[in-house]
Amino acid sequence: MVLAAAELPPLFILLALMLVGVVLISLLLLRLQQSLLAGYFICGVVIANSGIIETLGGGSTQSAISQMSEFGVMLLMFTLGLEFCLSDLKYVRRLAFVGGGWQMGLCALVAGAAAWLAGMSGTAAILVAVALAMSSTAVSLKSFQDLGQESSPGARMALAVAIFQDLFIILFFLVLPLLLPDGKETGSLLARIGSLVGRGGLFVVLAGVCARWLIPMLLNAVTKTRNRELFTLSVVGCCIGLAFIGGMLELGLALGAFVAGLAVSESIYKPRILADVMPIKDLFLTLFFVSVGLMVDVRLAAQHWQTVLGLTVALMLIKAVIITEIARRLGLVHRQALMAGIGLSSAGEFSLVLLQKAGPAAVWSADTQQILIGSAALSMGLLPALMRAGEPLGAWMEKLGWGRRKPRLPESDILRQRIKGLSDHAIIVGHGPVGEKLNKALLDQGIATLVIDLNAETARTLKRLGQPVLFADAGHEETWALSRLSEARLVAFTFPDAPIIAVGLSLVRHERKDIPILARARFASDVERLKRLGATVVVNDELEAGRSIVEQALVMQG
Repeated sequence: MVLAAAELPPLFILLALMLVGVVLISLLLLRLQQSLLAGYFICGVVIANSGIIETLGGGSTQSAISQMSEFGVMLLMFTLGLEFCLSDLKYVRRLAFVGGGWQMGLCALVAGAAAWLAGMSGTAAILVAVALAMSSTAVSLKSFQDLGQESSPGARMALAVAIFQDLFIILFFLVLPLLLPDGKETGSLLARIGSLVGRGGLFVVLAGVCARWLIPMLLNAVTKTRNRELFTLSVVGCCIGLAFIGGMLELGLALGAFVAGLAVSESIYKPRILADVMPIKDLFLTLFFVSVGLMVDVRLAAQHWQTVLGLTVALMLIKAVIITEIARRLGLVHRQALMAGIGLSSAGEFSLVLLQKAGPAAVWSADTQQILIGSAALSMGLLPALMRAGEPLGAWMEKLGWGRRKPRLPESDILRQRIKGLSDHAIIVGHGPVGEKLNKALLDQGIATLVIDLNAETARTLKRLGQPVLFADAGHEETWALSRLSEARLVAFTFPDAPIIAVGLSLVRHERKDIPILARARFASDVERLKRLGATVVVNDELEAGRSIVEQALVMQG
């Protein structure tokens, strides 16, 4: 028996079309090495302008999709709170608060001033300023990973700014009801602010009680049952429960979900929670990006394609210039500063969230809504391709004379300390597990060592132990001058980040043609590249792991 299509629930048909469309478009974009987020958005645009929604029930069907996308945003905020770690902030606090503060301030000022001069109201200008100042850290960090630069200074700068943006947007969501009132609240602005503070204080108390006692007790009891399904349900229930409290207090579901993530971020259950929640979050977040695409009227956007394109170019160019200059002033070498600038130049996921919330409030016209959403989405879609062009662009700009003035190094008493009296010493770059073992072995043999590391806590610990150490970037020319490279006997790069090692190798070989250099590579493809750049010996992680596994297997088999 063939079931007529008319008998199927309209929402089911739309979901089926959405998910199949997302898969097909994403496969195409993967071949083109583009962001999958762009594929989700494109799928929504195609569905919205194909007449399918009207056939399946129009506004009611789209409303159901929007409600599910709200759940996706809520789970995004939950995982954001879950992954947020104050202990990590101390290692990048200068980049986060100084770099992130200047980035948000300058970018928001430029965007808000442009919106104000374009004739927008004060509220609209503030929303545009915040939306366009935000960056897509998900696309940016994924692009750094695809380029093999996830541990580079540029990626660290992007991560630090992302932390600041996350903190800022949470506070902004808290005051958003003041900017976008729903019409139910009466009274003066001062009374509304007082009400907001009171509701916020009550939520903090309730969230604190849940985080301190209720949630740990619940998860502990559920863990003892050893039931995986019940554990997942409990985690999602905690997220929805605190989001519900936030919604009831008119603080927003997103804020409640973020606090729920914070409540369990320092618990022993964090890795398991991430493993259980991530697939669910990815599904509903897909629906969110598709729902944003559903808001785009292609005919209306096509009428303003020149404005959309011009705004996108201006947005990415201005943000890239501002962030690159901030990164340079914070001590990044020129190419890494440029990579950070490009990586943070697009609009972000929360830009789309804000624009989506601002649409029903009618703070601007339908045409303006289409222009802003189209530009934000286009900038996110262009970002991976621009990131791949970042390194060649940086090299070309340096040939033209960009960056002849040496960048300032990060201010640090450890970095300013001159390493005096060192000679015939080994320079160890990186003090992770491998660097620590190498340092100990050389010291046991009576060889003096100097450690270069960008982890401030590691540098402080080594300094307290009397170990000569520089809190510095191996990509800085000044770092090697401070290390007394001319007097050294060996340089060892003990971390497997090929792009950063390549920069350090070039600087070392420029000063010392004769010094032995030991390097480490994660992949076999990086070995020959590092040798061509001047490494004497390159230890391949894959090769050494393979040898060890084969050896252990043969021993186990006698």
